[in-house]
Amino acid sequence: MKNSFLALLSLILICACSLPLTPTAPASPATVTATPPPYGSCGYQWAYQDLPELTAEFQQDIQNLNPEAQAKAFAFGEDCIHQDGTTRTFIPMETDFNITLQVSDLSDESALGDWIVKMMQVVEGIPPDKIVGPRPGRVSMAFQSGNGQKFVNFYIDQYQALPSGLSGAEIYQALQVSQ
Repeated sequence: MKNSFLALLSLILICACSLPLTPTAPASPATVTATPPPYGSCGYQWAYQDLPELTAEFQQDIQNLNPEAQAKAFAFGEDCIHQDGTTRTFIPMETDFNITLQVSDLSDESALGDWIVKMMQVVEGIPPDKIVGPRPGRVSMAFQSGNGQKFVNFYIDQYQALPSGLSGAEIYQALQVSQ
């Protein structure tokens, strides 16, 4: 196991060291592609990309339920940084969602779970053609009240796998356990 780890680490370092330290030309903005470039033609790095159109629609839909809420949609994936350093290609893996809600009582798990259900109805109502990446995305929710905060993070398919008929408190508790 140790030898496998060392071999993988060596390979990563060799790939990273093969990239030029100074690009020969300014890098162009990232482009989104559904198909990755050929293996070995670039180095991969985790990356995020804003989805401004989806964010605007998502924010509006969330604020229709809670006017003080903040919401954002973005793509998570990898940047393919080519050896010549002049171009980047963004390869999306999933569409993720961040939501911040003001609530009256952070200890009311039933209400927090009910908010999760309402927010997920919005997320699940997004047309598939607006979602990028092949994997189910992640939802991160921040509940705020006064100076206090509670967070819950889960993948969309984790939420969808919950048994039907759960109460709001049970939904909140089940998603807290999965973190």
